[in-house]
Amino acid sequence: MSPKEFYLVGDDVSTALTVLVEPKYKIEDLKRAVGGALHVVQPLGISFHTEDGETLSTVDEVLSANGPIAIKVDGMAVREPQGPTGLPLVGSYYEIFPDHLGNHYRLFRKYGGVIKTTNMGKTTYLTDDPEVAAVSFNESAYFTKKITEDHPLWGVKDNTAIFVGDTETENWRLAHKFLPVAMGPKAVRHYTPLMQSTVRASFPVFDSMSGTDQSWNVYQYMLKLASQTISKFSLGSDFGHFTDVGAPLHPIVTNIANLLSLNKKVTARGSWYQYLPFGDPQRLRDVRKNCYTLLQEAIDDVANREGGISQMPMNDAALNASCVVEYLLKAVDEHGQKIPQGLILANMIIVTGAGFTTTSALLSWLIYCLVTYEGTQERLLQELVDHGINNETEWNPDLAHGLPYLDKFVKETQRLHNASFQPGRTTKTDVVVPGGYRLPANSVIVNALYALHTNPKIWRDPFRFDPDRWDSEEVKKRHRCAYVPFATGPRGCIGFNFALLEVKILLSELVYRYEFTRDGYESVDYDPEFQLIRPLNFYVSARKRTQWPQRSV
Repeated sequence: MSPKEFYLVGDDVSTALTVLVEPKYKIEDLKRAVGGALHVVQPLGISFHTEDGETLSTVDEVLSANGPIAIKVDGMAVREPQGPTGLPLVGSYYEIFPDHLGNHYRLFRKYGGVIKTTNMGKTTYLTDDPEVAAVSFNESAYFTKKITEDHPLWGVKDNTAIFVGDTETENWRLAHKFLPVAMGPKAVRHYTPLMQSTVRASFPVFDSMSGTDQSWNVYQYMLKLASQTISKFSLGSDFGHFTDVGAPLHPIVTNIANLLSLNKKVTARGSWYQYLPFGDPQRLRDVRKNCYTLLQEAIDDVANREGGISQMPMNDAALNASCVVEYLLKAVDEHGQKIPQGLILANMIIVTGAGFTTTSALLSWLIYCLVTYEGTQERLLQELVDHGINNETEWNPDLAHGLPYLDKFVKETQRLHNASFQPGRTTKTDVVVPGGYRLPANSVIVNALYALHTNPKIWRDPFRFDPDRWDSEEVKKRHRCAYVPFATGPRGCIGFNFALLEVKILLSELVYRYEFTRDGYESVDYDPEFQLIRPLNFYVSARKRTQWPQRSV
C-alpha cells in the first residue's frame, strides 16, 4: 500500500492526513477510505484534485500526483455554516423570533443549506437540505440523538423516556423494544373503534354550538378531542372533555401543555437561563413534578383495576390490552421479561403528551386548510359520500387509508402546516456533511421541517396548497427526506400509525356531519413560544349538515 496525503479544500495544506492507498482500489474504495479519515459523512461525494485544481479521476492518477491531494465535498470547499451574528449577548434571537418558521426559511435562502444560529450563548445548526437531513437522522458513527444543553428538548430531558432521552442507553433500548409494538399497524387496528366512538361522543357539544351559531376556537376544541382520544388509548381514562360545551380540560392535559410551553421558553433563552431559581425555569420544574404525579396516579388506577389481561407476549398483549398502560404492565418479551417498572411512568408522559399535542395541532391545521383553500372541504365531503361513508360507518384502517383525496389532503397539510418543526440530532465527532459544511463534535443540528417541506429546490411552487401534487411524478421521485413529518430513522416517531389513522377518522367524521366556516378575517398566528406549531386565534362555526351531495356516477 502507498501512503498519500489528503486535505480538505478550505483547510490549510498543513492539516493533511496520511492515508494508505491500495493500488487495486476502485475510486469508490479510495473515497470511502479518505472520507473515513477526514470524517466526511457521505464519502462518495468526494472529488480529488491537485493543488493546482486539476481533477484526479482514477486511483492511478491520485497515486501519480505530486504533493498532498486536495478534497472537495459535493464540489464545494469545506466551510463553517454561516448565520446571522445578531446582537451582543442575545446573539441571533431577534433575527429569528417571533417568526422562527419564516425567518429560518429566509436565512436558508441567504446562507445556504446549513445555517448557524446563536441565542444567548446556545448554538444550534439547522438544515433544509434533505441530504443533510438523511445523514443526521441516522444513528451512526457521526450522529445520534443526545439531548445536550443546546438541544430543543433539554428542559424536559429524561433518560427513562423514549422521546426525550439519549439513544445510547439501555433504557432507550428497552423502551424501544416494548413501546413500538403497542403502536404498530395491528395494534392500531385494535384501537380503531375507540377513535370512532370518541369523536361521535363529541357530537352533542358541536351540535349544541351549531344550534346557537356559536363560533369556537379550533385549537382549544381539537385539544379536547385529541386528548380525549389519547386518554382512552394510553391511560384507559375518560377526561370528560365533552360532558358539556364548557367542560374544562383535564389537569393532565393542562400540565403537559404548560410543560411544553415552558420548555420552549426556557430552552430558547440559552443554557444559563434554566438554572435561575425563579420565573419560568422554576415553573418548569414545578409543572414537570405535577405531570409525573398526575400520570403516576393514572397508572396506579389501571394497575388496581380488576379484570383485564394477564401476563402475555408483547404481540398478543398489544392486541388485547385495554390501553397502553395495561400493555406495559402485562406484556413480556421472548425471555418472559417485562419492561422495568421504573420506565413506565416517564414513557407514559411521552405517549400521552406527544399523542395529544401533535394531533390537536394537526387537526387544527386540517380544519384551517378546509376553510382556507377553496374547494377542499367540498371535495373531501364528495369523496366520503362516494365511498359510502355515513353516520353509521364502521371505520377500519383499510377504509380510512383507502380514501385517496383524504390521504393527499393530510399529506399536503403536513407538508405546509406541519405541527412539529425541530427534530434535533447531535454530532459525535467533527463531521463534514453534504455540501461541505463542517460541524463540530457535540453540536446540535435541527432538521427544520417547515424549511425542508418548502425548499424551492425540491418543491415546485412550494407555498401553494396543492393536494394533487402527490400524484405527480415530480413528488414521487423526491428525496426520501424532503418530506418527513414524523422524522425518520431509528428515532422517528413511533406513534405515526396511530396519529395518521386518528386524524383521518376524526376529520372524516367531523366533515361528514358539519360544514365548517371561517369566523372573522384576522390573520391566523401560530404560537412561537410553544414546542409545536399550533394556531392561536383560529375560529370557525360548524353548521350541522342536513343534506349531502349525490354520489358521483
